[in-house]
Amino acid sequence: MTKYKGFLPLVVTGILIATLIHYSDGLAVMSVDFGSEYMKIAIVKPGVPMEIVLNKESSRKTRTIVAFRDGERHFSNMAHTTGIKFPQKAYWYLLNLVGKRFDDPHVELYRQRFPYYNIIKDEDRGTLLFQHDDETTYTPEELLAMVLENARDSAEAFAEQSIKDAVITVPAFFHQAERRALLTAADMIGLNVLQLMSDNAAVALNYGVFRRKNFNSTMQYYMFYDMGASSTVATIAGYHIVKIKEGTRLETNPQVVIKGVGFDRTLGGLEITVRLRDHLAKLFNDMKKTKTDVRTNQRSMAKLLKEADRVKHVLSANADHFAQVEGLLEEKDFRAKVTRAELEEMSADLFDRVAKPIEDALRTSEITMGEINEVILMGAGTRMPKIQDKIMEVVKRKELGKSINTDEAAALGAVYQAAYLGKGFKVKTFSVKEANLYPIVVDFEKHTKGDDGVEITRNVKRTLFGRMNPFPQKKVMTFNKHFEDFSFSVNYGDLDFLSEEEKKLIPSLNLTSVTLQGVKDAHDKHGKDAESKGVKAHFRMDESGVLSLDRVESVFEKLEVAEDKKDESTWSKLGTAIGGLFGGGEKEKSDQVETVEQSDESTEQVSDEEQKPDTEAPKEETQTEEKPNEEKKDDTKTEEKSEKKNKKKKNKSDKNDKKDNNGKTDEKNGKKDDKKDSKDDKNGSKEKNETKTEEEKKPKNVIYKEDIVATAVIKDLPELTGEKKNKSQKRLKELRKLDLEKVELEKAKNSLESYIFDMQDKMSQEDYMTCSTTEEQENMSKLFSESSDWLYETPEDTKKEEYKSKLKTLKDGMKDILIRFKEREERPKALDALFNMLNHSNYFLATIKNLSSLEDPVFTEIEITTLEKLVNETKTWRDENVAEQKKLKDNENPKLLVESIAYKIQALDREVKYLVNKAKTFKPKIKPKVTINDTKTGNNTKKEKSVNSTTEDTDTTPTTEKPPTQEEEPPVTESAEDIPVQDNTDTSNTDDTSEETQSKNIADEGDKPSELDDGTAESNTPRTDL
Repeated sequence: MTKYKGFLPLVVTGILIATLIHYSDGLAVMSVDFGSEYMKIAIVKPGVPMEIVLNKESSRKTRTIVAFRDGERHFSNMAHTTGIKFPQKAYWYLLNLVGKRFDDPHVELYRQRFPYYNIIKDEDRGTLLFQHDDETTYTPEELLAMVLENARDSAEAFAEQSIKDAVITVPAFFHQAERRALLTAADMIGLNVLQLMSDNAAVALNYGVFRRKNFNSTMQYYMFYDMGASSTVATIAGYHIVKIKEGTRLETNPQVVIKGVGFDRTLGGLEITVRLRDHLAKLFNDMKKTKTDVRTNQRSMAKLLKEADRVKHVLSANADHFAQVEGLLEEKDFRAKVTRAELEEMSADLFDRVAKPIEDALRTSEITMGEINEVILMGAGTRMPKIQDKIMEVVKRKELGKSINTDEAAALGAVYQAAYLGKGFKVKTFSVKEANLYPIVVDFEKHTKGDDGVEITRNVKRTLFGRMNPFPQKKVMTFNKHFEDFSFSVNYGDLDFLSEEEKKLIPSLNLTSVTLQGVKDAHDKHGKDAESKGVKAHFRMDESGVLSLDRVESVFEKLEVAEDKKDESTWSKLGTAIGGLFGGGEKEKSDQVETVEQSDESTEQVSDEEQKPDTEAPKEETQTEEKPNEEKKDDTKTEEKSEKKNKKKKNKSDKNDKKDNNGKTDEKNGKKDDKKDSKDDKNGSKEKNETKTEEEKKPKNVIYKEDIVATAVIKDLPELTGEKKNKSQKRLKELRKLDLEKVELEKAKNSLESYIFDMQDKMSQEDYMTCSTTEEQENMSKLFSESSDWLYETPEDTKKEEYKSKLKTLKDGMKDILIRFKEREERPKALDALFNMLNHSNYFLATIKNLSSLEDPVFTEIEITTLEKLVNETKTWRDENVAEQKKLKDNENPKLLVESIAYKIQALDREVKYLVNKAKTFKPKIKPKVTINDTKTGNNTKKEKSVNSTTEDTDTTPTTEKPPTQEEEPPVTESAEDIPVQDNTDTSNTDDTSEETQSKNIADEGDKPSELDDGTAESNTPRTDL
């Protein structure tokens, strides 16, 4: 085991490093700013903070489009190109369709804008399906999953590691069905969504992160106006500093709260582009270049849509521009001038709608325009001059904020939140509170009996989450006087703040229907001897804004007497204490009985705990209620101990007084008094213990909880679950497998094609022709020609294995020629390196031979002989092989290989390095030291020489003895002149200078006179400074 002692730490260190590297590979997180037309992707990984991902086209934004052609999937710009040629095979603006029913107004608007899609109804779910061909249909969730998968692939390629966690932005106005649909799409590809973050909150977070020092405890308000491709959102956000509990301590951190939101689902850049497309189509028809109406041709309309988008962007900075499309219809070109005034005129009604989101946001937040510090623009649509003029007119300001990146702010804010929620990063806390835009209520039936004994049923509605309630948040709703199994529904509340058109976009006002089972059984179990505190339903609106029912429980309260713990043993107490430290004892207690104090609640109404966003767990409530009692017990014990100590002190002082005054008789009396006092103490402690036991036996409120089975059925829009979801996931995996196979096939085809071109070029060069025979040149030329013809004539369904087989055949034929060329080019350099190594070895060999004559040589005779033998053998091998190689031609396989030369160089280098390292660490043997003691008395000088045979006998610590007197001086055996001095004129080349230095020091010390100290002789203690 000693043999591997130094090796084990290296192994452990290597394992730790490998573990850390592997662990860091999975730490990266990503964000996707999912827009209708484009998406922006950002990542955070160790060493790369908040970076925008570049896609395969090296672009910072990626089109949210997927296309199918010839069994392949295309994404981004390639899919957009496919969509122009085959519009019905490319799907985009999918965010406008997710979570929608077939008869939704948005679906109808989508059909009008893109008439070439075949959209059918899903009879099972009531949603829509894209009919791709006779046998294939796609749901919007499946197509969104494909786009998200492409986003993850781009992020992983950019980060060079796998990514599993992401934060995805969604429009702030997304309702429950839309949010659930997007989560389903992410789940299909195995992407863990840390949070669905509203894009306005992501922008607000990005704005605040870099200005956190500007905020204080006073709320500061900012407005963000975001006009994207298909919608517009105005947001009022408030920033301030709050104390947030992190673990066990309070931390002061900034927080952004969404105070007000106004939106328009259909006001965006796409509507302006569509109107410009229709204008260009009208201009082309007016030119009468063809008899066919351009609107009837799908490909021509797709080309005009692309050109309209380009012209729109140009007109944002220019007063006019020409729109032109080559071969628009029947090979007829189109070219027409479009002015900014014309664009503004055809979009006049859209510009009038710019003010409404701002007005709605102000009304919702109850904040005046004067309280807002700045109005900040977001989204590509706000680049239009007319839009900016309208906004300034509404907010009555001369300037608008343009201090953030309108394209990337949401992605960067979302990835900051992803790093905060992820497990591998520690970032500065910046709390975000989003707002629930649609109020949610609970409807249920309440049964009461009238004066005549007839049962009366009435519907009761209670608000669960009001409008603009912040989330994430938990709420508990208590149903009192329900002793039988019952049901309730969760619905949208009052939506009068929405227009009639907006109300139609809500799939259903009924969100969920919940049926409870087990209420009657729980009441039968506890209702006889306990008081019912109602049925409590625990709701939660998570970070993604999705409402869920966590659990339902029936709560009972009963007065019980605490158990007597007198007989509890010491070991039992110790076990309970240890179990409490690790949570074991507390867990058993909470599973059975929990002691809590509940406030008196009305038994006639349903209590709405709207003011308690964070519901405490029963365990925490138990601990909170028990703490004051524990403190009281500790105080009582402390008082008892102090009283006992005071009594003992008094007894001792009384005893001492009696002893002093009355002697032995008083001592006896004192002892009797002490016994009486001790009895009194015992009686007093018994009384206290009895009082304490009585207090413990007082009845306490004990809470019993019974879990109720809750069955929830989603009513607004059925989710894609069960067999359908599994089928969709299987289809996505098959498509991904086909994509990977396509990539491998393209790679094999490109490798074969590039190798043919490269080798054909090389075989035409003189150097390669010199290294090959005429027969080889003819054979390879024929083989390359046949392979090139096969490559371009082979069918598309050819397997990649055939391409790899062809490539292997070509490489085998070129192998010998390439080796000859390589050897011919590199052999002279290798021989020069070997020549230099031999010279270096010879010089080193001559040097160590000179050192071999020393008394204590550094190198042994075997080591010198081994190096000399290796040098001679290498010279002989080189001379023989060089001579044989000169007899061969360049087109013959070489005898002297560069690899063999490298091995010889390596052998020489290894041997020389070994000897050099030995010389560096060599320590010569230490010879006996000579110590001289000098003694002076008056004018007479006496010197004594003592030789120590070993260095271990020399005391290296300074002596503390007193110098001897004249009578105590040791006898002098030799004078200083009789001491032999070594000659230091050695001219040999050696690194061992220890003997020379030692002899010189001895000689110098022998001639140096000793110093006197007040006429006394110097101590004869041996000197240790030699």
